[in-house]
Amino acid sequence: MDQHIAESIGRPDLIRLEDRLVCLRFETMKAVSALAAVRHLLDTGAVRPGDTLLDSSSGIYAYALALACHRYGMRCHIVGSTTVDHTLRTQLAVLGATLEQMEPCSDLRLDQKRRVERIHEILAEHPEYHWMRQYHDDVHYAGYRAVADRIRAETGADGLTVVGGVGSGASTGALARYLREAGGDVELVGVQPYGSVTFGAGHVADPEIIIAGIGSSIPFGNVAHEQYDTVHWISFEAARAGSVDLLRRHAVFAGLSAGAGYLAARHERDRAPRRTVLFVAADTGHRYVDTVYAGHREALPVSALAPREVADRGELALPWSRMAWNRAPAPGEARVPRPGGRLTRTA
Repeated sequence: MDQHIAESIGRPDLIRLEDRLVCLRFETMKAVSALAAVRHLLDTGAVRPGDTLLDSSSGIYAYALALACHRYGMRCHIVGSTTVDHTLRTQLAVLGATLEQMEPCSDLRLDQKRRVERIHEILAEHPEYHWMRQYHDDVHYAGYRAVADRIRAETGADGLTVVGGVGSGASTGALARYLREAGGDVELVGVQPYGSVTFGAGHVADPEIIIAGIGSSIPFGNVAHEQYDTVHWISFEAARAGSVDLLRRHAVFAGLSAGAGYLAARHERDRAPRRTVLFVAADTGHRYVDTVYAGHREALPVSALAPREVADRGELALPWSRMAWNRAPAPGEARVPRPGGRLTRTA
């Protein structure tokens, strides 16, 4: 029996949608990493009950960290993106978390930069706060070991392709790492929005919106680029097509990053007839009702979409591009300058 709702929220569903196509569906995926990270910090004495945990978030991690703090008797302070909506603001307030939300800004690159600057200001004022560094600390990998064990048990790790948004790198990178520990044939496919520097697409803008949570305008230290075999860059319009089709065809109501992952997973499944493809649906679709699902009649049919195969990032073009990454290191613009790169691995 679970001891706290966060444990239930973080437990995913494994759903076989079609032959060789599996959905790893979370209610709130980052509850997995936040719970394990906070537990590790408490166990090692890095923090104590009652301490304040601080971080920046575009939404999902804010909720996950607030739940973990509620679970373990910690205080939570979030510097939130302009994308944090009314529902989440209300949940955070009732859970006792402090939210500082950035002023409205159409430039998510500037929004992200301002959040990081505010984090440093808060730490200067309150050096006793613990900065969780979800974008840099590999402690956030640890919670996915149990998820990987379940995937291995229910699908088999051999001949498996894992597809999902990269974001901070903790989810897909951790799943691949733990699945590969068993020695199986596991490929990892990362999904990115245009405009993200993580895999070198900062020079290509999406005229609609950047898909929150799966890309970044600044380097992230815990993205293990050398884990990824392939990368898909997917625009808002293409991701919306995936999200709408996922709900219409399979009744899975999930976020925009899930739609992007679903689109990429269908393509990878069709090009590799002997592999099982699993894609990550990180959250539900509730916060995307107005921006994604309300326009379902205008969504493109997924059958009309196919990726542009590119050999170089200079060839990237909307709405969808695919490139073999071949477990290469981070491109120059995605490297975290020292000091500040990767912290000690705990996973």
